Amino acid sequence: MNSIYSAVTISSIILFTCLVNIGALHANELEQCLRKKLAIADDSTTVGDLRRQCLQSAVGLERSLPQRPGAVEKRLEQEKENVLKPFSITTHKPNYILPATYNTSGYNAEHHRRANGDDSYEFDPFEAQFQISIKSPLVAGLFNDTTDIYAAYTNHSFWQVYNDDISAPFRETNHEPEVWVQFNTNWELFGIRNTWNSFGINHQSNGQSGELSRSWNRLFATLVFEYGDLGFSVTPWYRLPESAADDDNRDITDYLGHYEIGAIYKWKENTFSLMTRNGLESNFHRGTIQASWSFPLWGWPYLRGYVQYFNGYGESLIDYNQHVNRLGVGLSLSDWL
Repeated sequence: MNSIYSAVTISSIILFTCLVNIGALHANELEQCLRKKLAIADDSTTVGDLRRQCLQSAVGLERSLPQRPGAVEKRLEQEKENVLKPFSITTHKPNYILPATYNTSGYNAEHHRRANGDDSYEFDPFEAQFQISIKSPLVAGLFNDTTDIYAAYTNHSFWQVYNDDISAPFRETNHEPEVWVQFNTNWELFGIRNTWNSFGINHQSNGQSGELSRSWNRLFATLVFEYGDLGFSVTPWYRLPESAADDDNRDITDYLGHYEIGAIYKWKENTFSLMTRNGLESNFHRGTIQASWSFPLWGWPYLRGYVQYFNGYGESLIDYNQHVNRLGVGLSLSDWL
């Protein structure tokens, strides 16, 4: 299992790295330059001389001009255009529905058996999942339009819709409200641009009580970078301590760790994403990876195809300490980029 996890992680990182594009001089720009220089050139000047002059001028101009906006910066610009409009709520994390997911590891029903007093309670490895994630600004444009304060809510639901034996219940629903301060930066090093950083507080709960109750609170920071159409983020967190009587999952950081690393690549109309956490902390024994791909569907403007693979721990709060190996297919309403 460790070798599979390591191989998938390494190959995914190589894939995202190899997908980075470097811009080049467009042919029409070269043609326009040649036409201008040809009109004023003397008879001794060759076409090769003119071509070299145009190429040298283009390189000097390209170095002096700012880089084109990357994929992350484009999303920020689009959000700024819409977030302050009346009746406007923007997306936060990806919004999707997966009508078909299959977990080869199976789902543990022991907690539900005890809570329902029914030893025959069983979950199917085949279920539906969906995620709804929205955000809204609380304060925008502080300190010369460099700082914003946001609030967001994410709902991730796990639905045993095909399990008629137990009346197709929702196996689990995770609620995640959060508030953060976002600093819009624009410093660059070796072509890598830091687009924004944020600091905030996060609560995650399944809204249950007794045997099924799970929750935790975190202080977190997120640093977001981009290199062209490749975006990546680092999110460390600190779990706020709870009393032993109130703590339903005191060892949750042993499985989810203290950080999360994400990478997103925009290629034409496709979006590829990769998330990993707790690999190094757990010596690759309790690490997690999640990879997804959203793609256009026959020119539909609002819905996209979506494939998501998850391997590791913490897919849901109720099963945070259970290994999950799951593949899902469905529709994406919005993605990271």
